[in-house]
Amino acid sequence: MADPARAAKLAQRIKVVVAEALGRRVKDPRVESITVTDARVTNDLQHATIYYTVFGDDIAHADAARALEKAKGVLRQEVGRNITVRLTPTLEFVADQIPVNASNLEELLREAKRRDAEVAALAASAKHAGEADPYKGDAPEDIDEDDFDEEDTDLSGDNELDEDANR
Repeated sequence: MADPARAAKLAQRIKVVVAEALGRRVKDPRVESITVTDARVTNDLQHATIYYTVFGDDIAHADAARALEKAKGVLRQEVGRNITVRLTPTLEFVADQIPVNASNLEELLREAKRRDAEVAALAASAKHAGEADPYKGDAPEDIDEDDFDEEDTDLSGDNELDEDANR
């Protein structure tokens, strides 16, 4: 196994080589809207996964995927020429979902901000239900301390319970 740092360096180099090769060597017009976003290489340097995004709709995404599959041999040949490893890694192309996920998160954050503004507006116009501090006020009514010392009795007769004597 290779060093993970070496695999990371190789992945970055493969990313650059594939991006340049898409512009120079591949003459397919379907790859014009492809942007290579990331590359990952396994620690044994035998397999490279290249992440890409496509500008356009679902048809453009499907066309770009087919074009990359068709150009995979040319791209692997270009990677083999430009990197210094014993075996050229196989290439796999995966559509990158990070921009889609980021736009979903941004939409959720906008919705949360809108709801926070609604709650803040409601809180600004809200009034207390009673007094400003309902717990402070005049002295309470007369409370006998004897009210708290009553004995509980069992009405069945024989077994009277006394809280102080516990039977």
